[in-house]
Amino acid sequence: MTTEPPPGSGDQPPEDDRFRKRPPQGEGAGSPYDGPYGGGPPPPPHGEGPGGPYGEGQGGPHGGGPYPGDPLAGMPPLADSGKRTLARIIDMILVGIVVWLVTWGFDVHEWEVDSDRIEVGKSLAQSLIAAVLYVTYDTFLISRSGQTLGKKWLGMRVANLDNGSTPSVQTSLVRALVLWLPFAFCCACVWTIIAGGWSFFDKPYKQGLHDKAAKTVVVTT
Repeated sequence: MTTEPPPGSGDQPPEDDRFRKRPPQGEGAGSPYDGPYGGGPPPPPHGEGPGGPYGEGQGGPHGGGPYPGDPLAGMPPLADSGKRTLARIIDMILVGIVVWLVTWGFDVHEWEVDSDRIEVGKSLAQSLIAAVLYVTYDTFLISRSGQTLGKKWLGMRVANLDNGSTPSVQTSLVRALVLWLPFAFCCACVWTIIAGGWSFFDKPYKQGLHDKAAKTVVVTT
């Protein structure tokens, strides 16, 4: 009788995930990041030498945080924040078109004015439809390949920070909920600027607030 959990249980990446990082097989082994970027020891992250900002054996850039060593070792470079913003705009437009078609088909509009009366019920209905569609779109595509259409077209993908693998459905859902629920219900423009714009200033991982919640990063492909 064994106490080991069954394969695929929990939030662990599947064994056949080609992006999953694996430990090197002895001294001088290639990159632990198994995929198109393997085949030799990874270069120092962000052009830093051995004594760079991560430090050796100091628990990563957060100084004893939950990620031992440098989580980015062996991963592709982090994606440019400007390209991430453009990819997000593409996704917003694509899903926004679907939201408009669905709400138009069901005669649900953001608001209607009739004798100085605003139909709040229809506004809430459209917000709910938008939230469901945006969250479903992001969760399904990110958990499948790490890429929404915008990210795929611009050469980026979402990866787990700790092992480089494609995020699970649970992780992708957390990421999507943090990004899209405030967007759909209360403060679309402001929240998009704050959550996505955070990556322009975040160091060292260029994470948006939704990435921090899900412990993910966006890397190039």
